Amino acid sequence: MIFAGNFKTNHTRVSTKRYIEDLNKKIEYAPTEHSIYIFPPLMAIDNYETSATIGVQNAYPAENGAFTGEIGLEQLEEFKIKTILIGHSERREHLRESQDIVSSKFNFFKENGFEIIYCIGEPLEIRDMGDDEVMRYLSAQFEGIDINYENLIIAYEPIWAIGTGRSATVEEISSTHKSLKEIVNKPLLYGGSAKPSNIQDIIAIDGVDGVLVGSASLSVNSFYEMINS
Repeated sequence: MIFAGNFKTNHTRVSTKRYIEDLNKKIEYAPTEHSIYIFPPLMAIDNYETSATIGVQNAYPAENGAFTGEIGLEQLEEFKIKTILIGHSERREHLRESQDIVSSKFNFFKENGFEIIYCIGEPLEIRDMGDDEVMRYLSAQFEGIDINYENLIIAYEPIWAIGTGRSATVEEISSTHKSLKEIVNKPLLYGGSAKPSNIQDIIAIDGVDGVLVGSASLSVNSFYEMINS
């Protein structure tokens, strides 16, 4: 099972270091065979000693250059980062990342051998139109994406279930994951308000290979409770 914690714009380098040290201790005393990923904010990237995989939430598809405010391959290599989130709904929505931009990032980091957690999801108005429309919407987010890439993990995140207090039902998750598995044969994470109170129900669903966790990952105790569930 895969457990990925996306800190978004939370935590500092100091608090991330403390978090990873605490997580290391918990894993040491209660070993787990799960795959654990941590995605700190860019300012908190460092050479941490941990069995968890440290990745970045975003990067620019270039080695370096005149891209003000961005981080490129050269900076990631300094910290031996080889894992990245691409296509998160918040970047698509708030930062207006089009499918062309998302696919260009995907293909650049694919060419550089990165492990990619590729995010897809639909807004509430699409969900309310029914399963067929949901799958048409999600399928369009694979345009320009090599779904056979060996280092690919898919994260399904219903946009309407992120930070809204409304969670997808077991039936909704199960149905969507089943349909996605027919399109792409890769590990498939669920990301939509996953937390300790619902983690057992989520990971018990056929076709769910793990979770991409937002706010519930900010506390090391909460995140480890989910891992150890």
